[in-house]
Amino acid sequence: MSTIQAVRGMNDILPDEAERWLQFEATVQAWLARYGYRNIRMPIVEPTPLFRRAIGEATDIVEKEMYTWRDELNGEELTLRPEGTASCVRAAIEHSLLHDGPKRLWYAGPMFRHERPQKGRYRQFHQYGVEALGFSGPDIDAELIAMCAALWRDLGLEGLRLELNSIGAPEERARYRADLVGYLERHVDRLDADARRRMHTNPLRTLDSKNPMVQEVVAGAPSLAEYLGEASLAHFDGLKRLLEAAGIPYAINPRLVRGLDYYNLTVFEWVSDRLGAQGTVCGGGRYDGLFQLIGGKPAPAAGFAMGNERLMALLAESASVAPREAPDAYLVFQGEGTQAYAFVLGEELRAHGFRIVMHAGGGSFKSQMKKADASGARHALIIGENEVGAGEVAFKDLRAQVEQVSVKRERLAGLMAAAREQTR
Repeated sequence: MSTIQAVRGMNDILPDEAERWLQFEATVQAWLARYGYRNIRMPIVEPTPLFRRAIGEATDIVEKEMYTWRDELNGEELTLRPEGTASCVRAAIEHSLLHDGPKRLWYAGPMFRHERPQKGRYRQFHQYGVEALGFSGPDIDAELIAMCAALWRDLGLEGLRLELNSIGAPEERARYRADLVGYLERHVDRLDADARRRMHTNPLRTLDSKNPMVQEVVAGAPSLAEYLGEASLAHFDGLKRLLEAAGIPYAINPRLVRGLDYYNLTVFEWVSDRLGAQGTVCGGGRYDGLFQLIGGKPAPAAGFAMGNERLMALLAESASVAPREAPDAYLVFQGEGTQAYAFVLGEELRAHGFRIVMHAGGGSFKSQMKKADASGARHALIIGENEVGAGEVAFKDLRAQVEQVSVKRERLAGLMAAAREQTR
């Protein structure tokens, strides 16, 4: 009988790697708290029309990448979420979250896109999403970008660069779209199949084509910046002033448009050269029309999402992730009455905040001590029948050549606390 393996592009995260993820997540959550963002948790499955209306019918995500099916019980069309912003805004509308003012929110979890798996791009991937709902000024755009810069410092990541653009208001983009289509039609013989398909459905997506031939064409295309009105330019100038005041370097990328239809005004990406083709580790911008687009009252909003797998790949390279925390002690026991004694002792020490691994599976003292050493624990707590009779524990340092001592059970927590302080 053949073995069953994980779905291609949906990966197991094994314990050693998962511990690095936990360290990463602890850093991220402390960072979010510093900026006053609160957690929100949305379902993994949403009504399909939410994404069709929010992301756009003519996007790659909706056309080709969503996991969608029809619920047999009620005929409703459902989709595994391919991104989090639409779900967050749907929740804000459904529960009237903005009734008492703007909200700063974050969420985390798996997203799903049916695409060809490759390094940095998976069918199930994980994101942190950060959304500032109800804020209209460039100051919140600057805050979101400054937050990212602060997180890279917290994580010890270097070499990430910020690319920035403004795609203006919908009416400005509509005028630009018409002229861009006209330009592309004049050069259709030099466009690949993807660009030809997008030319009339989502022409702005041709601007970030990775095909060198298409890049040559779009290099001569009209610039969206020339179509921006006074208000859009003022918003963008306000953002740039704040970034410059904070000492955050950026590069204007006039071809940066992002892949989702709901964006307007500010768009940005943090990019690395160390991840090959999948170089964007974080991206976002402003989406002032999304509330109204999915049935809510108009409200300004901005946000971003980070690709956790891509950031973890950078962290693995940088060696900035600390080694896993080993147990404080490994409990070894043998003899009549020792298992119950050790079991209760382990619970007592855990209640004091110590990380304790209790041996399981039997074996000699020698074999148990080998496992204690392999666990990475600093100390072994050894219990035989004599220790049970005397109400004691043998305390052995596994990482230093010092003499093993016996200690009364009630004094053990204090001794372990003192030993832990000495090793810090």
